[in-house]
Order: sequence, then C-alpha cells, then structure tokens
Amino acid sequence: MNNRTNIKNLFNIIRLIIIIMLTAATTHAQQPGSPADSGYAPVNGIKVYYKVYGQGQPLVLLHGAFMTIDGNWGKLIPELSKNHKVIALELQGHGHTPYSDRKLSHATLAGDVAGVMDYLHIDSADVAGYSFGGAIAYQFAIQHPRRLKKLVIISATYKSEGWLPQVNAAFKQMKPEFFDQSPMHAAYNAVAPDTTKWIPFLQQMIASAQQPFNLGDANIANITAPVLIIAGDNDGLDKLGLIKTYQLLGGNVVAGFGPAPASQLAIVPGQGHVSLMEQTATLLNYFNGFLK
Repeated sequence: MNNRTNIKNLFNIIRLIIIIMLTAATTHAQQPGSPADSGYAPVNGIKVYYKVYGQGQPLVLLHGAFMTIDGNWGKLIPELSKNHKVIALELQGHGHTPYSDRKLSHATLAGDVAGVMDYLHIDSADVAGYSFGGAIAYQFAIQHPRRLKKLVIISATYKSEGWLPQVNAAFKQMKPEFFDQSPMHAAYNAVAPDTTKWIPFLQQMIASAQQPFNLGDANIANITAPVLIIAGDNDGLDKLGLIKTYQLLGGNVVAGFGPAPASQLAIVPGQGHVSLMEQTATLLNYFNGFLK
C-alpha cells in the first residue's frame, strides 16, 4: 500500500469519526421543557442566547462545539434545575446565537459568559462545561475567579496537548464538507437566526479547533475554586495529562495522610467522548455530590 493510499484511508477514517460523533451528539437531543426565562443578552458586541430553569444556587452550563443547549444538556437540565437555577448559554454562532465575524478566542467567550451573568444580575455561580465548553469554563475560572463557586469540567482540556494525537490529527483534517447533510446541519437550520451563515460558522469553528492553545499550567494551579473533572476512560483525553491536571488542582494525594483535596477526579469506565454525556444518572450523581 503506497503512502497516498495510507493518507486517503486516514482521511476517510477521520471523516467517519467526526460524522459518528456529530450524529450521536444530535440524535440524542432532548427538549428539557419550558424555561422560566429565555432571550438574548447583549454582550461584547453580540447577542448571546440563554435559557433559565429552576431556582437555587446559579449553575451556568456551557455546551460543546457545534452543539446547542438542548442537544448537549437536554437530559440533565430537568434534574439539575430541581436544586439549582440553571443558566444555559449558546456560544457565539451556535444555536439561536447569531453568527458574528468577531474573532473567536477563549478569553472573548469567557467574557461573554460573564456578560450574560451581568445581564441576569448573577454575581457568582457554579460553572459546568463539556468539551469545547469545558475549555471556556477553564478560561472563565482564570479570568473571573471571584465569580466562580465551583467548576465542573466534562471531557475537556485546557491545552491542545491534553488530547491524544489522533484527536489533534482529526482537528487538522476537519473540513466544512464533513458536515454536509449531517444531523448537526439540520439542528442548525432549525434554530439559527440566519441559516446562510452555516458555512462561515463552520469555517470559524474549524479554524479555532485547528489553532493550538494552552491556558497555562500556572493559571490552572492558581484556580482556588473546587474543580470536578469528569472524563470517559476512552474519550480522547490523554489520561497521563489528566492526572497532571488533577495534581495542579491539589489532587493525587494519599487520603488520610492530610486534608482531602477540594477538587475531585472521576473516570467513567467504558465511555467515549460522546457516550459519556449519555450517562445521565452517573453524571447527575457526580454533579449532586460535588455541588451540594
């Protein structure tokens, strides 16, 4: 088999992986019911869509790349909102939030989160983020430490090297045409305020995914809020790197030899990057135990 054939096979495998992940992410979307409040918050030159459910300690939810509130959190919101005031956002260009040619960055999107909190008169909150949203949640913890109570990170990393090489290779090969006729495109068309922005949105997100990033070990070590890290055992994260992250947060110590760390690490067996979000009962158990 020649080198050209190997490259073509690798390209097809990566494309198939992306399609499977996107299909799974949208096929299992669930409507969480009618929100107590919803609308657009004008922040940093754009309008960010939000939904609010329940009462109690505020909990901000940040979705993964190319996803929507319902697609990412639909199964969890009904339970989480029993004990929390859940504020779910749709980040720049996602879902109901209009596309903007404003440059994407972790700092800008974390600023948007703070802006929505300002708009809703929320001084501080617990924050949970999945995948792309988890990276934004890390940035929020660094950028707005006084506004953070507790942090939940699901299948996410604060630096490109936190992913296994195969994942970073998939990011480099990602192209807009991979999304043609995908459930993700159908979900976008269902709620986007301007469906003609589909291709520019994809190009913007893909360019962001292909740009290496590192929020800094020192910045992670300086997070004072308790952090719960949840990962699938085969979710694409480098588990050796994940242990180092947990160490930066004060974990990986001998229980009983001193004070227990405020942060926690949960590795869920038999789960990948998408299937992890389908383990509703397991995730709720971790959420409730950590946020109580």
